[in-house]
Amino acid sequence: MAFLRPVTNRVLQLNKVLSPLSVGVRSVSSTNLKDVLANQIPAVQKDVVEFRKEYGSCKVGEVTLDMMYGGMRGIRGLVTETSVLDPEEGIRFRGYSIPECQKLLPRGGKKGDGEQMLPEGLFWLLCTSEIPTQEQANSVTKEWNERAALPNHVITMLNNFPANLHPMSQFSAAITALNSESKFAKAYHDGVKKGSYWEYVYEDSMDMIAKLPTVASIIYRNLYRDGTSVGAIDMDKDWSWNFASMLGYDNPDFTELMRLYLAIHSDHEGGNVSAHTTHLVGSALSDPYLAFAAGMNGLAGPLHGLANQEVLIWLTKVQKEVGKDVTESQLRDFVWNTLKSGQVVPGYGHAVLRKTDPRYTCQREFAQKKLPNDPMFKLVSMIYSVTPDILMEQGKAKNPWPNVDAHSGVLLQYYGMTEMNYYTVLFGVSRALGCLSSLIWDRALGLPLERPKSFDTKGLKKMLCK
Repeated sequence: MAFLRPVTNRVLQLNKVLSPLSVGVRSVSSTNLKDVLANQIPAVQKDVVEFRKEYGSCKVGEVTLDMMYGGMRGIRGLVTETSVLDPEEGIRFRGYSIPECQKLLPRGGKKGDGEQMLPEGLFWLLCTSEIPTQEQANSVTKEWNERAALPNHVITMLNNFPANLHPMSQFSAAITALNSESKFAKAYHDGVKKGSYWEYVYEDSMDMIAKLPTVASIIYRNLYRDGTSVGAIDMDKDWSWNFASMLGYDNPDFTELMRLYLAIHSDHEGGNVSAHTTHLVGSALSDPYLAFAAGMNGLAGPLHGLANQEVLIWLTKVQKEVGKDVTESQLRDFVWNTLKSGQVVPGYGHAVLRKTDPRYTCQREFAQKKLPNDPMFKLVSMIYSVTPDILMEQGKAKNPWPNVDAHSGVLLQYYGMTEMNYYTVLFGVSRALGCLSSLIWDRALGLPLERPKSFDTKGLKKMLCK
Protein backbone atom coordinates (compact mmCIF):
# COMPACT_ATOMS: atom_id res chain seq x y z
CA MET A 1 0.00 0.00 0.00
CA ALA A 2 1.42 3.39 -0.94
CA PHE A 3 1.61 6.43 1.30
CA LEU A 4 -1.76 7.95 2.05
CA ARG A 5 -2.31 11.07 -0.06
CA PRO A 6 -1.85 13.64 2.78
CA VAL A 7 1.72 12.45 3.18
CA THR A 8 2.79 13.60 -0.29
CA ASN A 9 3.30 17.27 0.47
CA ARG A 10 5.06 16.44 3.70
CA VAL A 11 7.46 14.11 1.89
CA LEU A 12 8.27 16.87 -0.56
CA GLN A 13 8.92 19.26 2.32
CA LEU A 14 11.21 16.70 3.96
CA ASN A 15 13.08 16.11 0.72
CA LYS A 16 13.84 19.81 0.47
CA VAL A 17 15.71 19.49 3.74
CA LEU A 18 17.34 16.12 3.08
CA SER A 19 18.17 16.39 -0.62
CA PRO A 20 18.38 19.93 -2.02
CA LEU A 21 18.84 19.47 -5.76
CA SER A 22 19.97 22.97 -6.60
CA VAL A 23 23.72 23.18 -7.02
CA GLY A 24 23.69 26.63 -5.48
CA VAL A 25 21.99 25.55 -2.26
CA ARG A 26 24.58 25.23 0.51
CA SER A 27 23.85 25.41 4.22
CA VAL A 28 27.39 26.51 5.13
CA SER A 29 30.17 27.79 2.89
CA SER A 30 32.80 26.22 5.15
CA THR A 31 35.34 23.83 3.67
CA ASN A 32 35.06 21.71 6.83
CA LEU A 33 32.64 18.83 6.24
CA LYS A 34 31.89 18.34 9.94
CA ASP A 35 30.87 21.99 10.32
CA VAL A 36 28.45 21.66 7.41
CA LEU A 37 26.92 18.55 8.96
CA ALA A 38 26.67 20.18 12.38
CA ASN A 39 24.70 23.00 10.77
CA GLN A 40 22.37 20.63 8.88
CA ILE A 41 21.63 17.93 11.41
CA PRO A 42 19.46 19.83 13.95
CA ALA A 43 17.03 20.97 11.24
CA VAL A 44 16.76 17.49 9.75
CA GLN A 45 16.31 15.92 13.20
CA LYS A 46 13.46 18.34 13.94
CA ASP A 47 11.81 17.70 10.61
CA VAL A 48 11.97 13.90 10.98
CA VAL A 49 10.49 14.11 14.49
CA GLU A 50 7.59 16.21 13.22
CA PHE A 51 7.14 13.96 10.19
CA ARG A 52 6.94 10.82 12.35
CA LYS A 53 4.60 12.48 14.84
CA GLU A 54 2.13 13.44 12.14
CA TYR A 55 2.33 10.41 9.85
CA GLY A 56 3.88 7.64 11.95
CA SER A 57 0.84 5.37 11.62
CA CYS A 58 0.63 5.60 7.82
CA LYS A 59 1.39 2.46 5.85
CA VAL A 60 4.29 2.51 3.41
CA GLY A 61 3.84 -0.99 1.98
CA GLU A 62 2.52 -4.49 2.48
CA VAL A 63 4.45 -7.67 3.13
CA THR A 64 3.59 -10.89 1.36
CA LEU A 65 4.49 -14.43 2.30
CA ASP A 66 6.75 -14.67 -0.76
CA MET A 67 8.66 -11.60 0.42
CA MET A 68 9.26 -13.21 3.79
CA TYR A 69 10.55 -16.46 2.31
CA GLY A 70 12.28 -14.70 -0.60
CA GLY A 71 14.97 -12.79 1.24
CA MET A 72 12.75 -9.78 2.09
CA ARG A 73 12.89 -8.67 -1.55
CA GLY A 74 10.72 -5.62 -2.08
CA ILE A 75 9.89 -5.10 1.60
CA ARG A 76 9.91 -1.39 2.39
CA GLY A 77 11.52 -1.27 5.78
CA LEU A 78 14.71 0.81 5.80
CA VAL A 79 15.60 4.49 5.95
CA THR A 80 18.72 5.34 3.94
CA GLU A 81 19.28 9.00 3.18
CA THR A 82 22.31 8.75 0.91
CA SER A 83 20.98 7.09 -2.26
CA VAL A 84 17.91 5.60 -3.86
CA LEU A 85 17.87 2.84 -6.49
CA ASP A 86 15.17 3.29 -9.10
CA PRO A 87 14.35 0.09 -11.05
CA GLU A 88 14.12 2.01 -14.34
CA GLU A 89 16.88 4.61 -14.15
CA GLY A 90 19.38 3.20 -11.66
CA ILE A 91 21.14 4.78 -8.71
CA ARG A 92 20.74 8.37 -7.65
CA PHE A 93 23.15 9.74 -5.09
CA ARG A 94 21.17 12.29 -3.06
CA GLY A 95 18.98 12.83 -6.09
CA TYR A 96 21.77 13.02 -8.68
CA SER A 97 22.28 10.40 -11.40
CA ILE A 98 25.76 9.12 -12.22
CA PRO A 99 26.01 11.26 -15.39
CA GLU A 100 24.97 14.30 -13.35
CA CYS A 101 27.59 13.49 -10.71
CA GLN A 102 30.23 13.11 -13.41
CA LYS A 103 29.31 16.54 -14.74
CA LEU A 104 28.85 18.44 -11.45
CA LEU A 105 31.24 16.97 -8.89
CA PRO A 106 34.81 18.30 -8.54
CA ARG A 107 37.47 16.41 -10.45
CA GLY A 108 40.78 14.86 -9.53
CA GLY A 109 44.28 16.01 -10.36
CA LYS A 110 46.47 18.57 -8.61
CA LYS A 111 44.43 21.44 -10.04
CA GLY A 112 41.07 19.71 -10.38
CA ASP A 113 41.85 19.17 -14.07
CA GLY A 114 41.38 15.39 -14.13
CA GLU A 115 38.81 13.55 -16.19
CA GLN A 116 36.85 11.76 -13.45
CA MET A 117 34.93 12.96 -10.40
CA LEU A 118 36.61 12.83 -7.02
CA PRO A 119 35.25 10.25 -4.57
CA GLU A 120 35.95 12.91 -1.94
CA GLY A 121 33.35 15.12 -3.61
CA LEU A 122 30.88 12.25 -3.76
CA PHE A 123 31.38 11.58 -0.04
CA TRP A 124 30.60 15.24 0.66
CA LEU A 125 27.45 14.88 -1.43
CA LEU A 126 26.42 11.65 0.32
CA CYS A 127 26.90 13.28 3.72
CA THR A 128 25.30 16.66 3.06
CA SER A 129 23.13 16.28 -0.07
CA GLU A 130 25.02 19.27 -1.47
CA ILE A 131 27.38 19.47 -4.45
CA PRO A 132 30.71 20.60 -2.99
CA THR A 133 33.05 23.17 -4.43
CA GLN A 134 36.51 22.09 -5.55
CA GLU A 135 37.88 23.65 -2.36
CA GLN A 136 35.49 21.66 -0.18
CA ALA A 137 36.38 18.39 -1.92
CA ASN A 138 40.07 19.24 -1.59
CA SER A 139 39.58 19.83 2.13
CA VAL A 140 38.32 16.24 2.46
CA THR A 141 41.39 15.04 0.55
CA LYS A 142 43.62 16.96 2.96
CA GLU A 143 41.87 15.47 6.01
CA TRP A 144 42.07 11.93 4.69
CA ASN A 145 45.75 12.30 3.87
CA GLU A 146 46.41 13.57 7.39
CA ARG A 147 44.46 10.70 9.00
CA ALA A 148 45.89 7.86 6.88
CA ALA A 149 48.59 6.50 9.23
CA LEU A 150 48.01 2.99 10.59
CA PRO A 151 48.74 1.89 14.15
CA ASN A 152 51.76 -0.42 14.35
CA HIS A 153 49.78 -3.38 15.65
CA VAL A 154 47.63 -3.41 12.48
CA ILE A 155 50.69 -3.26 10.22
CA THR A 156 52.26 -6.13 12.17
CA MET A 157 49.09 -8.18 11.92
CA LEU A 158 48.83 -7.62 8.16
CA ASN A 159 52.45 -8.59 7.64
CA ASN A 160 52.00 -11.80 9.64
CA PHE A 161 48.95 -13.13 7.83
CA PRO A 162 49.60 -16.36 5.90
CA ALA A 163 49.69 -16.06 2.14
CA ASN A 164 46.74 -18.44 1.76
CA LEU A 165 44.39 -16.17 3.75
CA HIS A 166 41.92 -14.57 1.33
CA PRO A 167 42.41 -10.81 0.74
CA MET A 168 38.89 -10.08 2.01
CA SER A 169 39.53 -12.00 5.22
CA GLN A 170 42.66 -9.92 5.76
CA PHE A 171 40.79 -6.71 4.94
CA SER A 172 37.94 -7.44 7.35
CA ALA A 173 40.28 -8.53 10.14
CA ALA A 174 42.38 -5.39 9.80
CA ILE A 175 39.29 -3.17 9.96
CA THR A 176 38.16 -4.98 13.09
CA ALA A 177 41.60 -4.49 14.67
CA LEU A 178 41.47 -0.77 13.84
CA ASN A 179 38.69 -0.39 16.38
CA SER A 180 41.47 0.13 18.92
CA GLU A 181 41.40 3.68 17.51
CA SER A 182 37.63 4.17 17.82
CA LYS A 183 36.67 7.58 19.16
CA PHE A 184 33.03 6.49 19.30
CA ALA A 185 33.78 3.46 21.49
CA LYS A 186 35.77 5.62 23.91
CA ALA A 187 33.13 8.36 24.00
CA TYR A 188 30.35 5.83 24.61
CA HIS A 189 32.35 4.26 27.43
CA ASP A 190 32.81 7.73 28.93
CA GLY A 191 29.05 8.36 28.87
CA VAL A 192 28.70 10.80 25.98
CA LYS A 193 25.17 12.08 25.36
CA LYS A 194 23.14 10.40 22.63
CA GLY A 195 22.82 13.66 20.71
CA SER A 196 26.57 13.70 20.15
CA TYR A 197 26.90 10.11 18.85
CA TRP A 198 27.02 11.24 15.25
CA GLU A 199 30.08 13.41 15.87
CA TYR A 200 32.17 10.47 17.06
CA VAL A 201 30.84 8.22 14.29
CA TYR A 202 31.89 10.98 11.88
CA GLU A 203 35.40 11.06 13.33
CA ASP A 204 35.73 7.26 13.14
CA SER A 205 34.37 7.27 9.58
CA MET A 206 36.82 9.91 8.40
CA ASP A 207 39.69 8.04 10.07
CA MET A 208 38.63 4.70 8.62
CA ILE A 209 38.12 5.91 5.05
CA ALA A 210 41.53 7.58 5.23
CA LYS A 211 43.24 4.37 6.36
CA LEU A 212 41.52 1.82 4.09
CA PRO A 213 43.68 2.42 0.98
CA THR A 214 46.82 1.84 3.05
CA VAL A 215 45.36 -1.35 4.53
CA ALA A 216 44.28 -2.55 1.10
CA SER A 217 47.66 -1.71 -0.46
CA ILE A 218 49.62 -3.60 2.18
CA ILE A 219 47.44 -6.66 1.52
CA TYR A 220 48.02 -6.35 -2.22
CA ARG A 221 51.78 -5.86 -1.91
CA ASN A 222 52.16 -8.72 0.55
CA LEU A 223 50.20 -11.19 -1.58
CA TYR A 224 51.16 -10.17 -5.11
CA ARG A 225 54.26 -7.94 -5.00
CA ASP A 226 56.61 -9.85 -2.66
CA GLY A 227 55.85 -7.65 0.34
CA THR A 228 57.33 -4.49 -1.17
CA SER A 229 56.68 -1.25 0.68
CA VAL A 230 53.56 0.77 -0.08
CA GLY A 231 55.37 4.06 0.43
CA ALA A 232 54.15 7.17 2.20
CA ILE A 233 51.03 9.22 1.59
CA ASP A 234 51.71 12.11 -0.79
CA MET A 235 49.88 15.18 0.51
CA ASP A 236 49.67 16.58 -3.03
CA LYS A 237 47.70 13.57 -4.30
CA ASP A 238 44.02 12.85 -3.87
CA TRP A 239 42.63 9.70 -2.22
CA SER A 240 42.38 7.59 -5.40
CA TRP A 241 45.74 8.78 -6.69
CA ASN A 242 47.50 7.84 -3.47
CA PHE A 243 45.73 4.47 -3.52
CA ALA A 244 46.85 3.74 -7.08
CA SER A 245 50.41 4.76 -6.22
CA MET A 246 50.53 2.62 -3.09
CA LEU A 247 49.27 -0.35 -5.10
CA GLY A 248 52.20 0.24 -7.47
CA TYR A 249 50.38 1.65 -10.52
CA ASP A 250 51.66 4.91 -12.01
CA ASN A 251 49.61 4.99 -15.23
CA PRO A 252 47.50 8.19 -15.11
CA ASP A 253 44.65 6.37 -16.84
CA PHE A 254 44.61 3.74 -14.09
CA THR A 255 44.35 6.55 -11.55
CA GLU A 256 41.37 7.95 -13.46
CA LEU A 257 39.85 4.47 -13.46
CA MET A 258 40.32 4.29 -9.68
CA ARG A 259 38.50 7.61 -9.23
CA LEU A 260 35.61 6.33 -11.35
CA TYR A 261 35.57 2.86 -9.76
CA LEU A 262 35.71 4.12 -6.18
CA ALA A 263 32.93 6.62 -6.84
CA ILE A 264 30.40 4.44 -8.64
CA HIS A 265 30.75 1.43 -6.31
CA SER A 266 30.28 3.56 -3.20
CA ASP A 267 26.56 3.25 -2.47
CA HIS A 268 23.50 1.41 -3.78
CA GLU A 269 20.78 2.36 -1.29
CA GLY A 270 20.40 0.49 1.99
CA GLY A 271 19.11 -2.97 1.16
CA ASN A 272 22.25 -4.56 -0.29
CA VAL A 273 24.10 -6.93 2.02
CA SER A 274 27.11 -4.76 2.86
CA ALA A 275 25.10 -1.58 3.49
CA HIS A 276 22.33 -3.33 5.40
CA THR A 277 24.80 -5.30 7.54
CA THR A 278 26.74 -2.16 8.44
CA HIS A 279 23.47 -0.44 9.35
CA LEU A 280 22.24 -3.43 11.38
CA VAL A 281 25.43 -3.92 13.38
CA GLY A 282 25.74 -0.17 13.86
CA SER A 283 22.21 -0.09 15.29
CA ALA A 284 23.55 -2.10 18.25
CA LEU A 285 25.94 0.86 18.80
CA SER A 286 28.89 -1.25 17.80
CA ASP A 287 31.58 1.21 16.75
CA PRO A 288 31.94 2.03 13.03
CA TYR A 289 34.97 -0.24 12.63
CA LEU A 290 33.08 -3.29 13.88
CA ALA A 291 29.96 -2.38 11.91
CA PHE A 292 31.82 -1.88 8.63
CA ALA A 293 33.94 -5.01 9.14
CA ALA A 294 30.67 -6.95 9.39
CA GLY A 295 29.51 -5.35 6.15
CA MET A 296 32.75 -6.43 4.48
CA ASN A 297 32.15 -10.02 5.54
CA GLY A 298 28.87 -9.79 3.66
CA LEU A 299 30.53 -8.18 0.65
CA ALA A 300 32.89 -11.16 0.47
CA GLY A 301 30.02 -13.46 -0.51
CA PRO A 302 29.73 -14.75 -4.10
CA LEU A 303 26.23 -13.29 -4.42
CA HIS A 304 27.48 -9.80 -3.63
CA GLY A 305 31.05 -8.61 -4.08
CA LEU A 306 32.54 -11.58 -5.91
CA ALA A 307 30.36 -11.23 -8.99
CA ASN A 308 32.89 -9.42 -11.21
CA GLN A 309 35.31 -12.26 -10.58
CA GLU A 310 32.74 -14.76 -11.85
CA VAL A 311 32.25 -12.60 -14.97
CA LEU A 312 35.96 -12.78 -15.81
CA ILE A 313 36.05 -16.54 -15.28
CA TRP A 314 33.12 -16.91 -17.68
CA LEU A 315 34.69 -14.58 -20.27
CA THR A 316 37.92 -16.56 -20.11
CA LYS A 317 35.89 -19.73 -20.64
CA VAL A 318 34.28 -18.21 -23.74
CA GLN A 319 37.68 -17.36 -25.19
CA LYS A 320 39.06 -20.80 -24.38
CA GLU A 321 36.17 -22.83 -25.80
CA VAL A 322 35.17 -20.67 -28.77
CA GLY A 323 38.36 -18.78 -29.52
CA LYS A 324 39.41 -15.16 -29.31
CA ASP A 325 37.96 -14.39 -32.74
CA VAL A 326 34.47 -15.42 -31.71
CA THR A 327 31.66 -14.45 -34.08
CA GLU A 328 28.29 -13.14 -32.98
CA SER A 329 26.66 -16.38 -34.09
CA GLN A 330 29.10 -18.49 -32.07
CA LEU A 331 28.56 -16.26 -29.05
CA ARG A 332 24.79 -16.64 -29.31
CA ASP A 333 25.19 -20.41 -29.31
CA PHE A 334 27.52 -20.24 -26.31
CA VAL A 335 25.10 -18.08 -24.31
CA TRP A 336 22.21 -20.39 -25.14
CA ASN A 337 24.24 -23.45 -24.14
CA THR A 338 25.13 -21.73 -20.85
CA LEU A 339 21.45 -21.12 -20.10
CA LYS A 340 20.30 -24.58 -21.21
CA SER A 341 22.83 -26.18 -18.88
CA GLY A 342 21.09 -24.48 -15.94
CA GLN A 343 23.71 -21.78 -15.45
CA VAL A 344 23.30 -18.01 -15.62
CA VAL A 345 25.19 -15.43 -17.66
CA PRO A 346 27.26 -13.70 -14.95
CA GLY A 347 27.02 -9.93 -14.87
CA TYR A 348 23.45 -9.86 -16.15
CA GLY A 349 20.39 -9.17 -14.01
CA HIS A 350 19.91 -7.33 -10.74
CA ALA A 351 17.64 -7.68 -7.71
CA VAL A 352 16.15 -4.21 -8.27
CA LEU A 353 17.26 -2.78 -11.62
CA ARG A 354 15.18 -3.37 -14.73
CA LYS A 355 17.40 -1.48 -17.20
CA THR A 356 21.11 -1.40 -18.06
CA ASP A 357 23.00 -0.43 -14.92
CA PRO A 358 24.29 3.17 -15.29
CA ARG A 359 27.45 1.99 -13.54
CA TYR A 360 27.99 -0.41 -16.45
CA THR A 361 27.36 2.39 -18.94
CA CYS A 362 29.92 4.80 -17.51
CA GLN A 363 32.55 2.05 -17.42
CA ARG A 364 31.73 1.23 -21.01
CA GLU A 365 32.21 4.88 -21.96
CA PHE A 366 35.58 4.85 -20.19
CA ALA A 367 36.61 1.73 -22.12
CA GLN A 368 35.46 3.14 -25.46
CA LYS A 369 37.75 6.10 -24.87
CA LYS A 370 40.76 4.38 -23.28
CA LEU A 371 40.86 0.81 -24.62
CA PRO A 372 38.60 0.52 -27.68
CA ASN A 373 40.67 -2.23 -29.29
CA ASP A 374 41.17 -4.44 -26.25
CA PRO A 375 40.01 -7.98 -27.16
CA MET A 376 38.30 -8.55 -23.81
CA PHE A 377 36.43 -5.24 -24.07
CA LYS A 378 35.31 -6.18 -27.59
CA LEU A 379 34.02 -9.49 -26.22
CA VAL A 380 32.13 -7.68 -23.44
CA SER A 381 30.61 -5.37 -26.05
CA MET A 382 29.54 -8.30 -28.22
CA ILE A 383 27.96 -10.03 -25.22
CA TYR A 384 26.08 -6.80 -24.50
CA SER A 385 24.75 -6.81 -28.07
CA VAL A 386 23.42 -10.38 -28.00
CA THR A 387 22.65 -11.43 -24.42
CA PRO A 388 19.66 -9.19 -23.50
CA ASP A 389 17.67 -10.44 -26.51
CA ILE A 390 18.47 -14.05 -25.66
CA LEU A 391 17.44 -13.59 -22.03
CA MET A 392 14.19 -11.94 -23.08
CA GLU A 393 13.52 -14.79 -25.50
CA GLN A 394 14.20 -17.32 -22.77
CA GLY A 395 11.66 -15.47 -20.62
CA LYS A 396 13.05 -16.27 -17.18
CA ALA A 397 15.05 -13.15 -16.36
CA LYS A 398 13.19 -10.15 -14.94
CA ASN A 399 16.14 -7.96 -15.93
CA PRO A 400 18.09 -9.06 -19.02
CA TRP A 401 20.48 -6.11 -18.87
CA PRO A 402 24.09 -5.95 -17.63
CA ASN A 403 25.01 -4.74 -14.16
CA VAL A 404 28.16 -3.09 -12.83
CA ASP A 405 30.04 -6.39 -12.52
CA ALA A 406 29.80 -7.15 -16.22
CA HIS A 407 32.49 -4.58 -16.95
CA SER A 408 34.69 -3.69 -13.98
CA GLY A 409 37.00 -6.70 -14.03
CA VAL A 410 37.86 -6.24 -17.70
CA LEU A 411 39.05 -2.69 -17.03
CA LEU A 412 41.20 -3.75 -14.09
CA GLN A 413 42.79 -6.56 -16.09
CA TYR A 414 43.62 -4.22 -18.96
CA TYR A 415 45.81 -2.12 -16.67
CA GLY A 416 47.60 -5.16 -15.27
CA MET A 417 45.62 -5.91 -12.14
CA THR A 418 44.95 -9.55 -12.96
CA GLU A 419 44.59 -10.82 -9.37
CA MET A 420 40.85 -11.50 -9.32
CA ASN A 421 40.71 -12.50 -5.65
CA TYR A 422 41.65 -8.93 -4.81
CA TYR A 423 38.88 -7.15 -6.71
CA THR A 424 36.41 -7.33 -3.84
CA VAL A 425 38.86 -5.42 -1.64
CA LEU A 426 38.67 -2.52 -4.11
CA PHE A 427 34.88 -2.78 -3.91
CA GLY A 428 35.15 -2.67 -0.12
CA VAL A 429 37.30 0.47 -0.07
CA SER A 430 34.70 2.15 -2.26
CA ARG A 431 31.67 0.91 -0.34
CA ALA A 432 33.01 2.59 2.81
CA LEU A 433 31.91 5.93 1.38
CA GLY A 434 28.26 4.91 1.26
CA CYS A 435 28.10 2.70 4.35
CA LEU A 436 29.79 5.22 6.61
CA SER A 437 28.01 8.34 5.37
CA SER A 438 24.77 6.42 6.05
CA LEU A 439 26.03 5.40 9.49
CA ILE A 440 26.66 9.05 10.39
CA TRP A 441 23.04 9.82 9.58
CA ASP A 442 21.78 6.71 11.39
CA ARG A 443 23.21 8.14 14.60
CA ALA A 444 22.26 11.73 13.77
CA LEU A 445 18.62 10.68 13.38
CA GLY A 446 18.77 8.45 16.44
CA LEU A 447 17.68 5.34 14.55
CA PRO A 448 17.15 2.56 17.12
CA LEU A 449 18.32 -1.00 17.47
CA GLU A 450 17.00 -2.91 14.45
CA ARG A 451 14.84 -5.83 15.55
CA PRO A 452 12.23 -7.07 13.06
CA LYS A 453 9.63 -9.62 14.14
CA SER A 454 10.01 -13.13 12.75
CA PHE A 455 7.60 -16.09 12.51
CA ASP A 456 7.98 -19.81 12.01
CA THR A 457 6.22 -21.62 9.17
CA LYS A 458 3.78 -23.26 11.58
CA GLY A 459 2.74 -19.88 12.96
CA LEU A 460 2.35 -18.39 9.49
CA LYS A 461 0.08 -21.26 8.46
CA LYS A 462 -2.12 -20.60 11.47
CA MET A 463 -2.35 -16.95 10.44
CA LEU A 464 -3.00 -17.50 6.74
CA CYS A 465 -4.50 -20.96 6.23
CA LYS A 466 -7.89 -20.45 7.82
